[in-house]
Amino acid sequence: MIDLNTWNLTIPVGEPATTISTPLLANGYQDDYFKNINGTLFFWAPVNGSTTKNAKYPRSELRETYADGKLRNWKYTAADNYLKATLKVTQVPSTGKVVIGQIHNVEGDDPPIKLSYQYKSDTKTGSIVAIYRPAPGLDTQSITVLKGVPLGQSFNYTIRLTPSGTLAIYVKTPSTTTVKWTAKLDKAWAAQTMYFKAGNYVQDNVGDNTEAGSVTFTSLTVQHL
Repeated sequence: MIDLNTWNLTIPVGEPATTISTPLLANGYQDDYFKNINGTLFFWAPVNGSTTKNAKYPRSELRETYADGKLRNWKYTAADNYLKATLKVTQVPSTGKVVIGQIHNVEGDDPPIKLSYQYKSDTKTGSIVAIYRPAPGLDTQSITVLKGVPLGQSFNYTIRLTPSGTLAIYVKTPSTTTVKWTAKLDKAWAAQTMYFKAGNYVQDNVGDNTEAGSVTFTSLTVQHL
């Protein structure tokens, strides 16, 4: 069972996009963009949906909170920070790209890490790609962590950020051993305040509502140890 007492939800409706509060979400909220069926979470986001302020793309995505709905933000130096998920991507937009997990920053729109599923129609498989920003304000680097993940294939990921600033991504499918990628964050990130996000953030905004991203999570946990 996924604990929704630690998240709020953004859906691609309204201008800017609507946020569903933590208490409402935990009390059984569902709509066309988010469903919770027996603890399995379904996220759907059409490319023509509305966006959050300063964003280019629509999303159906969770954001870390406390149970009372207050936003949960943290400095990575204060704990060992984990976002762990089991999920499958079942639909992608024409770009093939959907962000499925993030560490975002309160101070700007330049987060240190986005974890993306990127599908190629010629191979009919997707790659799990870490889109990593070594320091605030720098351009991102894209690192392929794992290839060969078909649409509908369940896989696990963990995003870990240690108190010393080591960023690690772990990815595993039922047919592979765990693949690990690590990098060291620049110390400038220590001054910034961070939070986890997870769900379905489509990287496309061209088309109608038949073009969309769809993602299903069967487990999702956050730890600050």
